[in-house]
Amino acid sequence: MRSSRWTVALYAAILLIGAVTALPNLLTPSQLAALPGWLPKSQVTLGLDLRGGSHLVLEVDAAALKRERLQGLLDDSRSALRAAGIAVRSLRVADDAVAITLADAGDRDRALPELRRLAVPVGGGAGGPAAEFEARADGDGIRVTLTEAGIRDRIDAAVVQSLEVVRRRVDQVGVAEPTIQRIGADRILVQLPGLQDPARLRALLGSTAKLSFHLLADSGGTALPRGASRLPAADGTTSYGVVDRVAVAGDRLTDARAGFDQRTGEPIVSFKFDGVGARQFGDVTRQNVGRPFAIVLDGKVLSAPVIREPITGGAGQISGSFTVAESVTLSAMLRAGALPAPLTVIEERSVGPDLGSDAIRMGIETGIAGLGLVMALMLALYGPWGMVANLALGLNIVLTLGALSALGATLTLPGIAGIVLGIGLAVDANILINERIREETRRGAGAFKALDLGFSRAYSTIVDANVTTLLATGLLFLFGSGPVRGFAVTMMLGIVISMFTAVAVVRLAMTEIVRRRRLKTLPLDRLVRFAEGGTTIRFMRARFLGIGLSIFLSLASVALFIHPGLSYGIDFKGGIQIEAQGSKPVDLAALRTALEGLGLGQVSLQGVGTQRGDGDRGVLIRLERQAGGEAAQTAAVAAARGVLADLDPEASIERTEVVGPKISGELAEAAILAVGLAALAMLGYIWWRFEWHFAAGAIATLVLDTTKTIGFFALTGIDFDLAAIAALLTIIGYSVNDKVVLYDRMRENLRLYKAMPFRELIDLSINQVLARCIFTSLTTFLAILPMAIWGGSAVASFAIPMAFGVVVATSSSIFIAAPILLFLGDWWERKRTVGGVAADPAPLL
Repeated sequence: MRSSRWTVALYAAILLIGAVTALPNLLTPSQLAALPGWLPKSQVTLGLDLRGGSHLVLEVDAAALKRERLQGLLDDSRSALRAAGIAVRSLRVADDAVAITLADAGDRDRALPELRRLAVPVGGGAGGPAAEFEARADGDGIRVTLTEAGIRDRIDAAVVQSLEVVRRRVDQVGVAEPTIQRIGADRILVQLPGLQDPARLRALLGSTAKLSFHLLADSGGTALPRGASRLPAADGTTSYGVVDRVAVAGDRLTDARAGFDQRTGEPIVSFKFDGVGARQFGDVTRQNVGRPFAIVLDGKVLSAPVIREPITGGAGQISGSFTVAESVTLSAMLRAGALPAPLTVIEERSVGPDLGSDAIRMGIETGIAGLGLVMALMLALYGPWGMVANLALGLNIVLTLGALSALGATLTLPGIAGIVLGIGLAVDANILINERIREETRRGAGAFKALDLGFSRAYSTIVDANVTTLLATGLLFLFGSGPVRGFAVTMMLGIVISMFTAVAVVRLAMTEIVRRRRLKTLPLDRLVRFAEGGTTIRFMRARFLGIGLSIFLSLASVALFIHPGLSYGIDFKGGIQIEAQGSKPVDLAALRTALEGLGLGQVSLQGVGTQRGDGDRGVLIRLERQAGGEAAQTAAVAAARGVLADLDPEASIERTEVVGPKISGELAEAAILAVGLAALAMLGYIWWRFEWHFAAGAIATLVLDTTKTIGFFALTGIDFDLAAIAALLTIIGYSVNDKVVLYDRMRENLRLYKAMPFRELIDLSINQVLARCIFTSLTTFLAILPMAIWGGSAVASFAIPMAFGVVVATSSSIFIAAPILLFLGDWWERKRTVGGVAADPAPLL
């Protein structure tokens, strides 16, 4: 139990570095500027929902999209007529149409059906689908024009595709959890946390990023040959004659990374092709050694290097006098893919936090209250020794803030959920250790022996519980995106830091206290008495009732999920966005209360700078899509207008638009994949550390817990949004941690009591960890309770389900996971016996 001076010095250094790194989060900008240059000054970056940031509205360039489609129609028409054996004198785009002049006017009646066959049906209104374009006779020729339905369909497809491209581009440059939504027919709303570089944002989001590789035209003189065009260089210093035909298209790229040329040290972008692109690139470079090769981005030549030798590896690099920032932006755009049409930034402003400043203030107050309740409970449970646990809890928070600051991570509401779960795991570890020490003290162990045995026997349980959760969160980070990844980052930090503070620091502190006070015994007296002599409850007698009730509730939850279903919030299904401007700063709390009284469903408020720049009197009101048609949406807007007029008679509605969902299908699929892989990782680890029926029991119980939580959402009608996803992920992590703690005690008892019937051994194990289960659940429940009661509607979809999930996870460990384990263990033993293998009295580990 002695710690070397080097160990103490190392722990002190870690704590000092963590505190110094976390300190800037408590300082104002002026105080930060006054700090010495050698001190860290990075603060935790708050996400859009907590701080606000930049607000941009992008518009799809419909004219460019139309021109591109007409050019495509021209090429398609040429190919179709050539295949039909119809000679063409000329094809050209003129007056928003493709004008075709045939070599023989008599072929017109034969050409029209061939062209009309190219038209695809679009739309699906009351009149049925319409043709994308019309081909009709025009004098001696034929005129092909896009229909209104065709133009709308093309714009709609471009906006949908642009949403995902913009999302990927923003993610590539490290901006965490932006808001990217469709508004209206041809616009995209992008909100990015913090104050971003406007020039870089415009370059990142406004560039189409259509990359292609062309041979240079051999002019032989001043005039360019047919099939070639003159394109300007990206730096504007010269121009190049470029063959129009694309040698290799940029959509064949699989990767692009910013780097530096090893010879010159200048920034470059290296790229890789897929299999088809690599073959095409190899063929072109093999056949054109010694000729210049133009790399064209959005109609401008980035560079035109001479092909020195065949490039058959499917990789290359782009150089063009880039700055480092430009190379990073270009590589991000190439990885994300090209936009189907240019996006024009038509509006750029600042916005307040997505949750609303009133909701954040209430969340901070209720969070502090919850932390105070947890610390008070630890004092009540362990007296003066509870102060040591509270010290570790405070250090855990400080080190987490320091780590987030050092990593430059962005903290959002899902990230806070990860911190809450990390604190819960830290408290859980302290309770495990203290209960183990109490057990050893009851058996007559002295102070040092009780400390040594308590920590060593709790250590394997803490490691198993935390490694299981760490594997799951690692996969959430790798395969998830947006809020799922933000949760995973803070969760992983919380796990590692809780292992350090709850085990290493607490052990060192308790050892020093015992040594300096020369304590002979270590009684952890409770101010609140609970089962001091232990319990002997026969839990397995109620196994059929527990599992039957759980299955019934889960089936009922599935039924509720089907009908009436979840109340999906604005994040999932979009809604109505109203931009209003008041004659004075908007009282968000009063406005939120008044709007919620209308019964219009979820309400989201966000302060926004006005376009005229006259203060923060603007507000964005988002209401969920109302049941019914256009009349229902109009009535909702009218009701919101009335509330605004009551609060500020001089307030005006600037505009009203339909907004799409924040959570796209791609984000939802990534979240489901990440959670599924995390469940498999937990299954594998528990199987490896215990046995297969332990793993199967844990996952089965996890599924039952998750379905009941979803059923709770459906039954209560709480909005299912990004905060709800954070709550669900937290409950999953908490549930698995709880099961592993119980399993670890069962594993220990299986080694100690090899002749004890498995049913009695399970009852013994549950009774031994019952106090720990109740105390841990109580601390987590108290931490979230103030937020659930007083946090308000803005955080209700996180706090209320969290409180419910804690109760479900704890009860399921006792009444569901343990009985499932008993059934599986008995079944496996019977199978081994029937198979001719002698059965042991209990499963072996």
